[in-house]
Amino acid sequence: MTQNPLLETWTTPFGVPPFDRIRAEHFPPAFEAALAAHRAEIAALGNDPAPASFANTVEALERAGGLLTRVAATFFNLAASQATDALQAVERDWAPRLARHRAEVALDAGTFARIAALHARRGELGLEPDQLRLLDRLHMNRLRSGAGLDAAARARMTEISARLAVLHTAFGQNVLADENAWQMVLGEGDLDGLPGFLREAAAQAAKERGAEGYVITLARSSVEPFLTYSARRDLRERAWRAWVARGALDPARDNAPLVREILALRAERARLLGHADHAEYRLADTMAKRPEAAEALLLAAWEPAKRRAAEERAELAALARAEGQNEPIEAWDWRYWAERARLAKHDLDGAALKPFFELEAMLRAIFATAGRLFGLRFTERADIPVYHPDVRAFEVLDADGAHRGVFLLDNFARVGKRSGAWMSSFRVGERFADRVSPIIVNNNNLAKSSPTLLSFDDARTLFHEFGHALHGLMSTARYPSQSGTAVLGDFVEFPSQVMEHWLSVPETLRTHARHHATGETLPDAMIEKLLAARNEGQGFATVEYVSSALMDLALHRHAAPEQLDIDGFEQEFLAEIGMPEGIVLRHRPLHFGHLFAGGGYAAGYYFYLWAEVLDADGFEAFEEAGDPFQPELAARLKAIYEAGDTREPMELYTQFRGRPPQVDALLRKRGLAA
Repeated sequence: MTQNPLLETWTTPFGVPPFDRIRAEHFPPAFEAALAAHRAEIAALGNDPAPASFANTVEALERAGGLLTRVAATFFNLAASQATDALQAVERDWAPRLARHRAEVALDAGTFARIAALHARRGELGLEPDQLRLLDRLHMNRLRSGAGLDAAARARMTEISARLAVLHTAFGQNVLADENAWQMVLGEGDLDGLPGFLREAAAQAAKERGAEGYVITLARSSVEPFLTYSARRDLRERAWRAWVARGALDPARDNAPLVREILALRAERARLLGHADHAEYRLADTMAKRPEAAEALLLAAWEPAKRRAAEERAELAALARAEGQNEPIEAWDWRYWAERARLAKHDLDGAALKPFFELEAMLRAIFATAGRLFGLRFTERADIPVYHPDVRAFEVLDADGAHRGVFLLDNFARVGKRSGAWMSSFRVGERFADRVSPIIVNNNNLAKSSPTLLSFDDARTLFHEFGHALHGLMSTARYPSQSGTAVLGDFVEFPSQVMEHWLSVPETLRTHARHHATGETLPDAMIEKLLAARNEGQGFATVEYVSSALMDLALHRHAAPEQLDIDGFEQEFLAEIGMPEGIVLRHRPLHFGHLFAGGGYAAGYYFYLWAEVLDADGFEAFEEAGDPFQPELAARLKAIYEAGDTREPMELYTQFRGRPPQVDALLRKRGLAA
């Protein structure tokens, strides 16, 4: 191979990867070259005879590994959004090698000695606040990686990291394979209850998969609407059983042994570092600090949610009996009858709402919100490279017209794309040596149709992921390690979740929620019904989420995970916490990608509820001001998006809100307050 685009200087607009030239076979030699370069940089730094200084140690580490960061970001974004057999083969081979390399860098004795020496005299260095925090967290992260352990323990930490990368990759690929392989083909006689948008999406899915008729897939954007609208109880049950069995649909892809080994390795790593279990280890570096604090928050919502769920189930059962279903409300019934109940109670038909939430209109809404709050402008550009025809590219500009970054938007579900919705970066912003602007991507999994119509929940997800994108795009952090979303785990969801509130602002709805065919504005009467019904079903929604978060903590505190009977443990745990009938975990262990396709949310699924305390309390500030775009509050909120990890999260939040957050705001938001 004479030319490898991954090893060239990119002359594309804004340095976006030249996707049209990049092939799977380019990655292995690029990784080899990048690892060699990074090893040389680390060796030179560790062997530097000059006394350690902030510049020749901390800033040198910030500069090191630039090629590896670029290649890895390009690879893992493509592997998540555009997986091919060839890319997955590279991932299986290289994920453990990269994990081993990261561990070796984190455990390098020479660099750690320099970091520790600097940290010991940090008060004498005259550092600016962001530099002091960078040094503090660098030292702490090295200790949490095992740099302070003896040689044998450090070697074992490296082996654990490499093996976990193998297991995480296999877990995620197994779930994706299940989602790609399963489909339910429907004929004209199987469409009872399905609204037009869902029929069109199912027809499009059939066309993409080479099937006749209509196809329901295990993409959330396909199966959840089917469970909501299909009048065929037998088909709902069939789809639901496949959906909750992901990760074990094919015995050859059973994730149970992977989960046991992942949990056992995480527990061993925690013990090596002096912690009782992985949950204690993980939460030591969060706002919560201890598993007990996270559990206390979850349990504060759990009992009110269970009471509400019991009331909801009784209502659904009565409605079902009135319409001829005498069987108990099962998990595959809940969404269907909940939609019927919402229609009956609020005269609000979710299918009738969707024509007012067309994708293009909602994109205008998110961009307009960012403009009014933060002064940003988004300009679509056809000259910016993209990796798939569905992806759209935008240049992000400040109010004064200065370039701020690039935003890539990948909205649609397809074979080879993992499920869910997420934000990631091809490049983070920094202003360390030269100003480097970020390249941020949002992935959604909307069912593609023409036009693409969204449910209110779909639109809320769009706002949520856009909040993450803004966190990356708006960063003014000097150093890449502090840029954008590189914040404590239970703070990272605040900038995304608070953004969801602006979808429900009546001004947003009146301006942007317009009928895609007629241009008619969403009528005020429908807006009132929509806002009145926002907390409908919160018992169900809170139970399925909180139970998953409690299960996460329980799994990561288990004394002998290598012997775990996962199905048995799940049943016993749900019985112990009093799981209401007819509701299951939002994510069962064998497809819980947040926990087992990577480590970012392991013992941290509670993050969303912790951040919801902040977002509920934070948006109440705008409500108290009587203006959702109040300039002074918007400026203080903007400071959070810009700061990255340069300051303590609670300090940032308190400066914005004027006081610490109040937990009661969460229960008020969800309609669960007594």
